[in-house]
Amino acid sequence: MSVASPPNPRRFGVINWIGLGTLCAKEIRRFIKVYTQTLIAPVVTTLLFLAIFTLALGGGSRMAGGVPFAEFLAPGLVMMALAQNAFANTSSSIIIAKVQGNIVDVLMPPLSPFELSLGFIVGGVARGIAVGLVVALSIAIFVPMQIQHWPYVIFHALAAATLLSLLGTIGGVWADKFDHIAAVTNFIVTPLSFLSGTFYSLERLPDFWKAIAYVNPFFYMIDGFRYGFIGHADASLTVGVAVMLGANFALWWLCQRMFARGYKLKA
Repeated sequence: MSVASPPNPRRFGVINWIGLGTLCAKEIRRFIKVYTQTLIAPVVTTLLFLAIFTLALGGGSRMAGGVPFAEFLAPGLVMMALAQNAFANTSSSIIIAKVQGNIVDVLMPPLSPFELSLGFIVGGVARGIAVGLVVALSIAIFVPMQIQHWPYVIFHALAAATLLSLLGTIGGVWADKFDHIAAVTNFIVTPLSFLSGTFYSLERLPDFWKAIAYVNPFFYMIDGFRYGFIGHADASLTVGVAVMLGANFALWWLCQRMFARGYKLKA
């Protein structure tokens, strides 16, 4: 009587495309299922910002960057909505899975740290880009938006969505409860967003605050993205591209290290 040999482990090659595709689909379907919260709510919030800064605060009669203030403000609002929702997607996905105890469903499949990082990032980027498109179309009803430099718009949209998705992933892995994620949002994401030049031009700032802005990576994603629309930038576009690439590379490395070590994920 022959004894059956144990099953051989399944081999995937360099990338487990089935597992990676499944994780990406899970992350995308997750935010689509609650589209009123993830896609429509940011539109309402962004339009409120637009109304406050162009109407209530008298911005409609001002100029910034050589264009009417509303046209200067609109790209920054689109980018801010895009970035914040990319962060929210990855951070909430991981912390909810940890609190509910089903993070094991993501860790057990044969996915490498690279594939885990990429799967969560794709979900965050997809939500960020989707929100950015919906917000841009909504703002365009009230403010003329004309793209002058497509490469800068596309690059900074993808780079910013990736940056905030990585930051959200790292925050989600680090956090033990929802209060920790709220702390990351309140003390890192929100201050950097509001100090990024979204609501003002650096031309109006004293030298000290300009120096502060130049070390804020959020400033470069706003500045480069806005340049694609109005053709005006407050800083070097080459430096901005380098900062975005460098920040993404550093966060990607940290994200993979956390998954490889099982930091706060494995008992």
